[in-house]
Amino acid sequence: MMHSMPNKTLDYYLSLPYTIQLTPDVDGYWFAEIPLLDGCMTNGESQADALVMIEDAKRAWLTTALEMGIPIPEPEIEKQN
Repeated sequence: MMHSMPNKTLDYYLSLPYTIQLTPDVDGYWFAEIPLLDGCMTNGESQADALVMIEDAKRAWLTTALEMGIPIPEPEIEKQN
């Protein structure tokens, strides 16, 4: 059995500190996206709702990418001195 990519799990990717952008929409909803994960976006009725929804969207995005063998970008983690 050959693996062309390191065998990283869903839990590994879920633990990474992906940046979430929240933007108020004109209709009163909040738009949430993870820019590093192309197409990972959602909206919610409040900031808190949008944050819950983006976690669901992130899990679905990562699960699909893992199943299809799509490369998953990882956030750069700054090293603390």
